[in-house]
Amino acid sequence: MDTKIIASWGKNTSPWVQAVREGEIASRTLVTNRAIVDTVRSLGPASGIDIGCGEGWLVRALDGVAMLGVDVVPGLVEAARQAGGGDFRSMSYEEIAQGGLDLALDVAICNFSLLGKESVAGLFRAAPSFLRPGGHFVVQTMHPVAACGDAPYRDGWREGSWAGFNAGFTDPPPWYFRTLGSWVDLYLSHGLRLREIREPVHPDTGKPVSLILVGSLIGIRENKSR
Repeated sequence: MDTKIIASWGKNTSPWVQAVREGEIASRTLVTNRAIVDTVRSLGPASGIDIGCGEGWLVRALDGVAMLGVDVVPGLVEAARQAGGGDFRSMSYEEIAQGGLDLALDVAICNFSLLGKESVAGLFRAAPSFLRPGGHFVVQTMHPVAACGDAPYRDGWREGSWAGFNAGFTDPPPWYFRTLGSWVDLYLSHGLRLREIREPVHPDTGKPVSLILVGSLIGIRENKSR
């Protein structure tokens, strides 16, 4: 399934860059962009990584923080580099899970970028390889209540959809649905203390738009330079 996810994003690089940079995604412009920036800023990091950075908007928005953006899709990484504002690298989640990041950062951010199953668990297992002790792992994802729809409320693969996006998008990627309890368990079962849960709401409907989880790394790790 992860292969299908990557292939879909490869096909949809250009329309995605357009949608993000021209503010076509209403939920992002109204709520979730500011929500993730405010959450990260509240932690006061000096250094960080945006995992699944796409075309790099969040790295640029976190000016003043020494940010690294990584993504597996070459076209998105190239778009991010052209826009500047940070260091961008092409890297898969599997490479990160295998220790490809020899860093000790203050914060790691996954902003709507955790669509798989095993690959996501691999990132959580690898947290000690790129976060300093006490460093934060921040995830923003679709709110499980809003994203569940009419399907049963249990973990499982779902078909993707580009509903609401421009006509340039094709072949939507599959994604792995997780309940709130499953998201919490990802943190607790991988040595991360869950410190905060935020549920940004739509200003008009008052319903949750996304789920933001903030965890911190506990335990002792080898000292590594930033």
